[in-house]
Order: sequence, then structure tokens, then C-alpha cells
Amino acid sequence: MADELVIAGREFRSRLLIGTGKYATFQLMREAIEKSGAEIVTVAVRRINISDRSKESLLDYLDPKKYTLLPNTAGCYTAEDAIRTARLGREAGLSELVKLEVIGDEKTLFPDNQGLIEAAKVLIKEGFIVMPYTNDDPIVCKKLEEIGCAAVMPLAAPIGSGLGIRNPYNIRIIVEQAKVPVIVDAGVGTASDAAIAMELGADGVLMNTGVAGAKNPVLMAEAMRQAVEAGRKAFLAGRIARKLYATASSPLEGTVAAS
Repeated sequence: MADELVIAGREFRSRLLIGTGKYATFQLMREAIEKSGAEIVTVAVRRINISDRSKESLLDYLDPKKYTLLPNTAGCYTAEDAIRTARLGREAGLSELVKLEVIGDEKTLFPDNQGLIEAAKVLIKEGFIVMPYTNDDPIVCKKLEEIGCAAVMPLAAPIGSGLGIRNPYNIRIIVEQAKVPVIVDAGVGTASDAAIAMELGADGVLMNTGVAGAKNPVLMAEAMRQAVEAGRKAFLAGRIARKLYATASSPLEGTVAAS
């Protein structure tokens, strides 16, 4: 049965989105991304040498026919800066897609939700397909959807922390109320974290550090791919209800009575 991830009318087979930062080499990055099976790859506009494309760039290692690039506004601390960065990425020919980030605090890297909504409104009016990185706040996610964002991307935990999903109940609420894809972003540390996100009903998972920072990034990328697939299947299959006491796997009816 077909089960594609659909974002702004575009269909993707993989529900794993992957970043390009923190790898030891561009070659290692390419190998890990290939093993992940991801089709959407996010790149920080500020890390790309747009003015001099003759120099080596991570874009040299990503086949544009194979991957959909998702430029992001990482490192932006104001709405104005994020808007400017998104425009720069589009003018450089990257994509009208944008993973919108407006960071509110240097230590935690938590989003500035007020600035995020402000920037999203401007970019949506300019024709961008906006996918905002935000807190796991159901109210903020609903507001972002209502102003026209193509997806919402609540964090699992602080960026790069590897803590996994800290508030599964908020993620469930966000998923239940959303009419656009919900992509869990940030804080995924290992395969089980990705599987849990998908079992909660998320439409996809975006990660970077969990793969790039692993001792074996290529092997971890494969594990993340399998975890996302397994978690999605488990969600669709429907788990059994949790019970306080045991329930026999084998019914007693029809068994031979002891003499």
C-alpha cells in the first residue's frame, strides 16, 4: 500500500529527513545520506559559499536529481535575519522550500516563536513553502498551520542534545490537531527515539547530529532509516492497549481440563 509523505503537494517515499552539518568530511556525509534513504536533505544557507561556487561545497556531493534540498535559516536570531537568509537561498537557486528557524537563546537554541510567526507570515506571502522549526507547543503549531505553513516541525528536545522525545504527550496533541505534516525535529539521539516519534503518529523525523555525531555515521544512518520505517508501520498497525495486569496469550476455552 502506497504511504507517501506529502508536503505541499510533493510526494516522498522516505519519511526520514536528514541534515548535512557536523560530518568529518563531505564524502562521509554523502555516504551516510545515501544509506539513510532520505530524499529531503536540509542545508544551512550560511554554510554554502554562494559568492564563489568554484570552491568545494557540500552541494558538490549532493545530486540535485536525487535529493530535494531544504535550505534552512540556521543561526538566525531575528525574524529580519531569517527572512533575508531565506531570500538569499532562493536567489542562489536552492529552493522555494525553507526550513525556517528563528532562535531565541544561544544556550538552549530554543526557538523564538514570536519571531518565527512574524517571519513565516512574510515568507509565505512571498511564495515560500515554509516548514518552521518550533517548540513542542500545540498552540504555536496550530497558529503556524493557520497562517499557511506547509508543515510544522516541533522539537523532540534541544538541538544536538540526543535526549529523545521529552514530551510525547504534546507531540501526540500536535499530531491529532494538525492538518499538515508534523515532522519531529531536533533531539533524536538513536534509532529508538526515531521509532517512538513515528509511533506517536509523526509524519516524519528530521535529524542531523544523531547521525553525524555517531561513532559510525553510515551505520547509524541505516539504523535510523529502519527505525523510521518500523515506527511508521507500528503506528499504522495500531498497538495494543496498555494494561496494568496480564492477559493470557492463549485462551483457556477448549483446553483439556486437568484430572
